[in-house]
Amino acid sequence: MEPSAGEAGAAAQPRERVELAAAYRLIAHYHMDDSIFTHISSRAPAGEGEHAFLINPFGLRFDEVTASSLVTVDIDGAILRDEYGAGINKAGFTIHSAVHAARPDVHCVLHTHTVAGVAVSSMEEGILPFNQWSLQFYNRIAFHDYEGIALDLGERERLVADLGDRNVMILRNHGLLTCGRTVGEAFALMFNMERACRAQLAIMSSGGTPRVIDRELAEKTARQYEGWDKHHEGNKPDPQWDAFQRLAIKHYPGLLD
Repeated sequence: MEPSAGEAGAAAQPRERVELAAAYRLIAHYHMDDSIFTHISSRAPAGEGEHAFLINPFGLRFDEVTASSLVTVDIDGAILRDEYGAGINKAGFTIHSAVHAARPDVHCVLHTHTVAGVAVSSMEEGILPFNQWSLQFYNRIAFHDYEGIALDLGERERLVADLGDRNVMILRNHGLLTCGRTVGEAFALMFNMERACRAQLAIMSSGGTPRVIDRELAEKTARQYEGWDKHHEGNKPDPQWDAFQRLAIKHYPGLLD
């Protein structure tokens, strides 16, 4: 049987590039992008450089990113591959290189500036334990204070110190950040974190009285989420990410280019 166009395109590009390009298209699909700004990065294929990672070329919208257009850059900022030829956003490099250098367990870093995420990041309380979506993050969010546009490489040390070993972070007055052992895990964390922020804003603007979940139940539910995620370890299949990738390739087959 002849492979489909999608299968043939996927086979022509390394898996790391296809998955990251799919994540870019999905962030745009769910309206979590911000023009040509914010970034998703992942470890580069082994043959593209030691300690290198992939990131979007500066100037492309998320819905324009393809597997081949992703830029390969090393931890020191040297461009190793750039088919689009526009380089990268320096602010994005500051944040993403910091995490990749400090956290060898992290394969993918995802950062967004959504209205809901920025709104919650601008609240002292952060994400509140109002519902099941928010409980995934109960007592598991790191916080990093705003220091201006992330152009100062000195901020990297402070950012990773604040992140520690956690996989979700609120960048105060700025936005949201997630880390994953896979692209799928980082995307799922951001997808759920964004929904928790949207739900919180809807609850707080409804005029009703928010019902806060007690600490013991909140912690129990957070641990249930952690147990549920065990299938993400290693190279085990992730059915949710597989489903998201099918959606991305169905609607945006150009990402495979």
